Amino acid sequence: MEDGTSKSPGYCESTVDDDYDVRQWDTREDCEVRQILDRVADKWSLLVIALLDCQSLRFTQLRREIDGVSQRMLSVTLRHLERDGLVSRTVHPVVPPRVDYALTPLGRTLHQTIKSLVTWTEEHQQEIAQARAAYDERREMMEA
Repeated sequence: MEDGTSKSPGYCESTVDDDYDVRQWDTREDCEVRQILDRVADKWSLLVIALLDCQSLRFTQLRREIDGVSQRMLSVTLRHLERDGLVSRTVHPVVPPRVDYALTPLGRTLHQTIKSLVTWTEEHQQEIAQARAAYDERREMMEA
């Protein structure tokens, strides 16, 4: 590409290099990396992917396991994950209809990353709780 030539509006640099600029995907709403991160980092998506790790589950099972998710939000989340190729949906021709959800091979590759994030959170939850308490105490002293 010649100097002074702009890249197409949807172009997003690769983040594979060790010295990438994190702002290149954070500031560009049309960047696919940002859109994908928004999807997989969503709290409902994280829980769905974690629950589907080793088993397929029906919609009602997922809803029962995910505290606080509404039927509509779970439907939207599953639809988005299916669209992104992370979850598969299998409809069984029985009465009443039975639908199972499972991770695709691509979704299974994401599960290890989520597991690492959860492990990190568990290992550092006490430090985070202490930091929050110290922050809240400083804020209270400033407001007093």
